[in-house]
Amino acid sequence: MSKIAIVYWSGTGNTEAMANFVAEGAKAAGAEVDMFQAGDFQPSMIDEYVGFAFGCPSMGSEQLEETEFQPMWDGVKDRLNGKKVVLFGSYGWGDGEWMRTWEAEASCGILETYICNEAPGDAEAEACKELGAKLA
Repeated sequence: MSKIAIVYWSGTGNTEAMANFVAEGAKAAGAEVDMFQAGDFQPSMIDEYVGFAFGCPSMGSEQLEETEFQPMWDGVKDRLNGKKVVLFGSYGWGDGEWMRTWEAEASCGILETYICNEAPGDAEAEACKELGAKLA
């Protein structure tokens, strides 16, 4: 059984909803899933998992959340080689530039990314579940 960590930051609840759907999909595909708020995940935990789903909404001028998520990401991104990794998040403006920048700066291979404009509806929920299943 695959052990997956879902690590996210959510300001309005949209990215948290996406994280829950990713978890649902991974569990349905047979994975064991642990969920963490970004501030609770430590680099020392990397070796406990075979796969990771990192979720963060677009903030400010299309960037990652700077207080909790970015420091956590900076601490783990260079330790993810050989792991399965997906990125997801929501946005309310722009065109998803923050996700393209985030994916490009990742030193590990990213399996897939998914963005959602505002709150996830039925189609977005299904896409998040599929993301979790692919990760599993």
